[in-house]
This record gives sequence, C-alpha cells and structure tokens, in this order.
Amino acid sequence: MEVPVSWDALRKQARKLEAQLDEQMNSYRKLVSSKASTKNDSEENDIESGIDRLLKQLQQVNMKMQDWVSSGGSEMVSHTLTRHQEILQDLTQEFYRLRSSLRAKQEHASLLEDFREFDRTRLDLEEGVGSTEQALLKEHAAISRNTGHMDNVISQAQATLGALVLQRSTFGGINSKLSNVSSRLPTVNQILSAIKRKKSMDTIILSLVASVCTFLIFIYWLSK
Repeated sequence: MEVPVSWDALRKQARKLEAQLDEQMNSYRKLVSSKASTKNDSEENDIESGIDRLLKQLQQVNMKMQDWVSSGGSEMVSHTLTRHQEILQDLTQEFYRLRSSLRAKQEHASLLEDFREFDRTRLDLEEGVGSTEQALLKEHAAISRNTGHMDNVISQAQATLGALVLQRSTFGGINSKLSNVSSRLPTVNQILSAIKRKKSMDTIILSLVASVCTFLIFIYWLSK
C-alpha cells in the first residue's frame, strides 16, 4: 500500500482505514455473538483476514505519521497522532479479544460433542451393541479429537500472546521516538504519560493471556 506523504493525506488515509475497521468489527462482533458451529467457515475467515489486513495498513500509516511528527510537527499534530495510535491499539485489542472468545466457543462446543460421543460409545460397550473393537475405536477417535482441540486452543492463546508482545514492542518504539522531540514540544511528557498508562494495560493483558495458557495446559493434561 502506497501511503501519502503529506500530513493531511496521511490523516485522511488513517480515518478511512479506521472507518473500514469499524464496519468490519461490527460484522465480526455479530458473528462472534451468533456463532454456534464448531468449525471455521469462509465468512469467518474472510472477516478475520480483512480485519488483520486493515490493522496492518493502519499501523503503517501511523508509523508514517510518527516520522512526520519526529521531523518537527506542531503540538496539535502530536495530539492528533496520539489519538490515532490509541484508536489502533483499542481496535487491535478488541479484535484479539473477540477472536479468542470465538475460538473458545468453538472449542467448548466441540468438547461437548466429543463428550456426547464418548457417552454413546460407553453405552454401546455396556449394552453390547456392535463389536468391542469398533466401540474402542470410536472411543479412541473421540479422545484424539479432544486432544487435537486442546492443542488448537493452546496454539491460539500462544499466537495471541505473540501478537500482543509485538504490539507492545511497536508502541515502545513510538514512545522512544516521542522522547527525542520532548525538548521541543512541552506537552509531549503528558502524551508519554498517557502512552505509559496504555502500556500498563498491555502488561495486564499479557499476564492474563499467560494465565489462560497455563490453565488450558493444565486442563489438557487432566483430559489425557
């Protein structure tokens, strides 16, 4: 994507991407709230890939705006940049939260289905319906699917954790650049304080994700 070089063009591009993201996020929220299937479908994949692409484009535009501010932008321009960065961070965090929620719902539904299959297999064994070998094969298949689903949950949690770490690193670099111009812009210190508060929220989210990963691994070992 070619990003315009003038400040007005950059801000126009940022607002356009933010509007597109708002529209996509509304569709994704509805999908997450109504999703009942245990499998991914084309609509879900299309929306997720579209949001991810728009977030990356908006991040690129923000980086261009940051370069423009670092070259000697005004105080008003710095405030505008901070606002766009906050919007990007909020949209990114909500996307990861919704995606994790959707995966958790799918895995929960899948686990319930596997448990029902396990109960049916157990009843078949008790009632002597079909051969013992076939019943054992069904039970083994159900347990294997259950293990695979838990592996998927752990992979999703690890991917989310990695994305949050990358996001934190990106905003850390922006904070460093803003420090270089703090001597020329008296109110930059206030902006930096706001960013640090945002980074504190990121730390809390990382801790929560790590806790969820540990909890899922514990459930995984219990289910073996």
